[in-house]
Amino acid sequence: MRMFFRCATLIIFSMLPALVAAQGRPAGVSTALVTTSTMAETVSVFGEVVAGRESAVAARVSGVAQKVPIRVGDLVAQGDILARLDTELLQIELAQAEAQIAIAQAGVSVAEARLDRSEKSFRRAETLRENSTIAEAQLEERASDYAEATGTLQEALARIKSAENALEQARYRLKNAVVRAPFDAVVLNVATEVGQFITVGSQVATLIDTSALEIEANVPARFVSALRNDEPVEATTDIGDTLSLMLRAVLPTEFAATRTRPVRFRVEDEDAAIAVGQTVSLDVPVSEAREVLVVPKDALVQSQGGWSVFVNQDGKAMPRPVEIGAALNNAFEVLTGLSEGDEVVIRGNERLRPGQDIAPTGAPKGAESNSAPKRAESPEAGESKG
Repeated sequence: MRMFFRCATLIIFSMLPALVAAQGRPAGVSTALVTTSTMAETVSVFGEVVAGRESAVAARVSGVAQKVPIRVGDLVAQGDILARLDTELLQIELAQAEAQIAIAQAGVSVAEARLDRSEKSFRRAETLRENSTIAEAQLEERASDYAEATGTLQEALARIKSAENALEQARYRLKNAVVRAPFDAVVLNVATEVGQFITVGSQVATLIDTSALEIEANVPARFVSALRNDEPVEATTDIGDTLSLMLRAVLPTEFAATRTRPVRFRVEDEDAAIAVGQTVSLDVPVSEAREVLVVPKDALVQSQGGWSVFVNQDGKAMPRPVEIGAALNNAFEVLTGLSEGDEVVIRGNERLRPGQDIAPTGAPKGAESNSAPKRAESPEAGESKG
């Protein structure tokens, strides 16, 4: 037993110089720089995906559906056929209108010939009346014939106008016997089938433009003034996907019960996998963007008096109390205690002692990029919003 203690004592004394040397070496740590960033406080509100353009396409003419080539879920381009009506009767009506045009034109030719004869007869009668070789009654009779021929020509010309209008209507009905898609869309509903009689205004199909989906959210009225057309708003879907939105319109209505206003946002992501009726959560700004100091959250050490950080001061870890504000991604707003460019310890700070020598590994990095506005949660984020 004595031999054992003697050996242990020798081992401890032999390791003592190494332990002392280890304690004297600088502590290896990682650091980051305190930087400035543009921040806007936000509040979370719920929104819903709505259709920016949805149309219940209706028939412009009546008839029996001869062909309905679409199904629910089909993609259609502008001008694609949604339904084709039977056109047999419409073609007959078109031919009849064309015949009426020919009849009216023939009537004009007859009226013009009659007018020419009556005018010549009237002019001769006027000449004879000057020489007193024709009675006054004959002159009046020929004047009456001339006036009647003039009226007959005007009537014939009016018949042509009427026939032309009838022809245009027949062409319109024949053209619109084919119901076409007014824009690129997805077929949401098909309301007619082959053989079904369609009246004017009957719904043929419902189309939705998936490229024009929008987000509608009821934003607290007191926060609406903070929205900007050129400032993006971030949203998260119920499955965790993020969306970039831009303000399109603040609707001029307000819900008295919740003191909120409906706001429409345009979805900037072209390939966003969203559907009408889907709910999303929006980070709506509640204040103007401002420049703030930010410190990485890993630099913060909780102490009895609050929060503090270790600052690299000439190779030594010097504690410094700080007051923090809003959360900002992986960092916090610094209210007091630090300045831009301060180098703070973000790794290894839990084992440091005040004044201990440190050896930062790697080049210090900033807490946040200050090239784009960042979002911070508003103190009111936990409120229930309508």
